Amino acid sequence: MKILMVCLGNICRSPIAEGVMGQKAKAHGLDWEVASAGTGSYHIGSAPHQHSQEICKLHGVDIAGQRAQQFSKSDLVTYDKIYAMDTSVYSDLMHIAKHTPHADKLMLFLDELGEAKEQSVPDPYYGGKEGYTHVYELIDRTCDKIIDKYNK
Repeated sequence: MKILMVCLGNICRSPIAEGVMGQKAKAHGLDWEVASAGTGSYHIGSAPHQHSQEICKLHGVDIAGQRAQQFSKSDLVTYDKIYAMDTSVYSDLMHIAKHTPHADKLMLFLDELGEAKEQSVPDPYYGGKEGYTHVYELIDRTCDKIIDKYNK
């Protein structure tokens, strides 16, 4: 399975999700390809945000080698599942996917939790370090649910 995690700039939430999901898939012996992208072009080529790298490293996940890239319409064909980190990104992706047969690949990431508490993974970019801890915990729990759902 090929999974793409998408947020706005591809330096905070989606790199964490790529790293966590990739590590969990590998630990479960799954041959999954996991990547991330952003809908915006602001950070193309940049490493993940320092706090994203720090929170991942704290949990044994190394994302330092990742580089931000922008979502492309061709990603709709390449990936089996495309997870939007928030409702705004989801709307942008749906707009790109309209008039294609691939819109069914798109999903809000937190919908996999099945809890309906939060629809969006909060963007920690403008907050302090603490926001990254909450984001990591949400992503970690959701990745576990995805593994359980598709590891059959």
